[in-house]
Amino acid sequence: MISISGVDGLHKIVVMNPKGGCGKTTLATNLAGWFALRGPPPTVVDCDPQGFCTRWIEARGPNRPEVHGLATGPLTARTTIDVHADSSVVIIDLPAAITGDQLHAFVYLADSLLLPVTPSDIDVYSATRFIAELLLDAQLDRSERRVGIVANRVRERTRSFAMLMRFLGSLQIPMIGALRDSQNFVQAAALGLAVCELPPHRAQDDVPALDAIGGWLERRRAMSRAQRDALIAKQAYRYAEARGFVGGDPAADWRRAEEEIDGAVAGETAPVPAGQ
Repeated sequence: MISISGVDGLHKIVVMNPKGGCGKTTLATNLAGWFALRGPPPTVVDCDPQGFCTRWIEARGPNRPEVHGLATGPLTARTTIDVHADSSVVIIDLPAAITGDQLHAFVYLADSLLLPVTPSDIDVYSATRFIAELLLDAQLDRSERRVGIVANRVRERTRSFAMLMRFLGSLQIPMIGALRDSQNFVQAAALGLAVCELPPHRAQDDVPALDAIGGWLERRRAMSRAQRDALIAKQAYRYAEARGFVGGDPAADWRRAEEEIDGAVAGETAPVPAGQ
């Protein structure tokens, strides 16, 4: 069984997509830099045999905010991930090829699941099948809103982007950010940086989308599952109280409260990045 250990309240973020080349490592490293700027140092777990996250961390200069790195090697049923003691956030970059058992394990362990998708027919098709697998085989509860989709290498006003937006609108899963098709990400990666660590005049069109993703994750970290259920129960009680506890459907009250609370936590769908 795959396990993760760390401080109490550790926020476990898993970046996954079985399609290669969709930007998992780009998303993982940029989030690591975003959290590092705010502290405490996050831990990035590099599960990809190619080790891109590990090389990114090694490329960071000594004057940059610290990011802890951990390479797991090939995943097994007994993989144990020991997160650095001063990290409150761990970002796990999964490889494209993982087994069904490994998928189940990481879906169970994750507090937040991020699915990067690029605007292409093959990526949309792959993401559709993968989301169905998450919902059906891995028994992911959509109502928990643990999944956020990140559009990657976006160019607005293209047919492929319009297709991606139609696809996302059909999923009832929020798109929490849209990263531009920008050389800033390539250049930052070569330096061991996130785009938010580049000079402001260079990264001003890329930082808002990263802020939107980080903000969504921060709101999720601020509320445990027990707290979420307590707020839903309180809101459902208010609905019943408003009608004098006469009639109504408790299950419908719960679903209505669940949508309201989860909507408040998830926030609005992220805007398309500027400067397109």
